[in-house]
Amino acid sequence: MSTCRLMLAVVLTSVVASSVVAQEWTRFRGPNGEGIAPDANIPSAPTEADFNWKVKLPGIGHSSPTIWGNRVFLMSADPDTGLRYVQCLDAKTGKTIWQKEFAAAASHLHTKSSYASCSPAVDEVHVYVAWADDDHTQLVALNHDGEPSWQVDLGPWVSQHGFGTSPMIFEDKLVISLMQLGDERKVKDRPIGISRLVAFDRKTGEKLWETKRDSDVAAYSVPCVYQMKDGKKVLIANSSAHGIAAHDPETGEQLWAEQVFNMRSVSSPVIAGDFILGSSGSGGGGNTVSAVDPNGGQPKLAWRLSRQASYVPTPVTYDDKVFVWYDKGIVSCLDAKTGKVLGQKRIGGNYYGSPIRVGNRLFCLSEEGNLMVVSADTNLEVLGETNLGEGSESTPSVSDGVMYLRTYSHLISLGGK
Repeated sequence: MSTCRLMLAVVLTSVVASSVVAQEWTRFRGPNGEGIAPDANIPSAPTEADFNWKVKLPGIGHSSPTIWGNRVFLMSADPDTGLRYVQCLDAKTGKTIWQKEFAAAASHLHTKSSYASCSPAVDEVHVYVAWADDDHTQLVALNHDGEPSWQVDLGPWVSQHGFGTSPMIFEDKLVISLMQLGDERKVKDRPIGISRLVAFDRKTGEKLWETKRDSDVAAYSVPCVYQMKDGKKVLIANSSAHGIAAHDPETGEQLWAEQVFNMRSVSSPVIAGDFILGSSGSGGGGNTVSAVDPNGGQPKLAWRLSRQASYVPTPVTYDDKVFVWYDKGIVSCLDAKTGKVLGQKRIGGNYYGSPIRVGNRLFCLSEEGNLMVVSADTNLEVLGETNLGEGSESTPSVSDGVMYLRTYSHLISLGGK
């Protein structure tokens, strides 16, 4: 082969490899939990005629889909028996490639929760799912053909609202945050729950480290990765007990923590420039979104939003702006460096899923089943509102220019044409 042709082959191979990597949606809210996808041909106000497909799922759930290649993975559950379903669907057709069932006891749940609130994590080998009843917390790795590779029982889960945290992948590790009601407290004579951050070898299931954390109330944040200015990468884990905390990914050691929360932390951490964002709140209000600057020696609070701040939905960024989607239907655009409100709009509805950004548009699903699309700028123009026919407490996923929308019992494929 000539030098010229060899160089062309290398370039083409690199382009193909890059596009393959770019299309994967590997965890809750995609790569590093950012909730960001490149601009794509996804209609802002779709009708059913725009759907690639819509399929009925077994049971119900709030699990957001994850995607690897041409396979879509998600969880559902029988609301009466607690039977969990792990499904793999063909991304192009919506047909079920495989479905696995796992028995689990019925257990205490918040009225807005489900037995399938965990979003899977996926890599080139496995899909990882988690669920819990009162006595057992199961973490399971299945290969892409649905065969179990390893499974661990992480013991009791104790909370007021049920289980809802999701695993995430960092290099060779699978990490899960298990923040629950206290070590000395019991709930109606149920077993004691132990709060900790745990990492496993994602291929073998061997436990690599476990870091005990103070207990308070259950937190459902999925960790993310932050690169310090000295180049070191740290795991960021939000919780009511610790605030925004950094851990050494190799050992689990807590490196620092800045307690900026005074209520429950449900949303996941998000990187906004040099800052790390997190929220806390309650169903009764008092919500805050806080930005922590971890550089310069001692981490410190950079700014805080206290009005129309989100409790459950995780914020999303765009260049030097942060978009906060308040649970009760108000969207705010903030300056990422100062927290100053640059724009705000009431759009209505109630939200338990989180917004994602596709190019310069924000997409979010309401509890009422409306897909709301808003411009990612200070105007916050409502570009579309489409009712999907069923409620949702899930977060949209995007891979290879296609959006996947999960309602309680259906999955919809949209765009990419």
